[in-house]
Amino acid sequence: MVAIDLAGKTTFADHMIVCGGQSQRQVTALADRLLDAVKGAGLGVNGVEGYDSGDWILVDLGDAVVHIFRGEVRGLYNLEKMWSLPMPAPMEASV
Repeated sequence: MVAIDLAGKTTFADHMIVCGGQSQRQVTALADRLLDAVKGAGLGVNGVEGYDSGDWILVDLGDAVVHIFRGEVRGLYNLEKMWSLPMPAPMEASV
């Protein structure tokens, strides 16, 4: 499991959690446990994507986004690397 600080990198969330399972069944079970825990804590869920396939499930919790991947799919997208890179400095417009 990896937690990525998104503050200053994007406006859609402040935190990203990336984790994985070894099979589609395990990925959906992890999503079920997360959703139960969030609802049990009285928090809301903004949306869930990919639940039916079980390869990659995204759970939008507002300030945090959780990605639950099946192993091969996690390696393909490699979100940890993409979002952990420092943001490039803004370029000045030339006139």
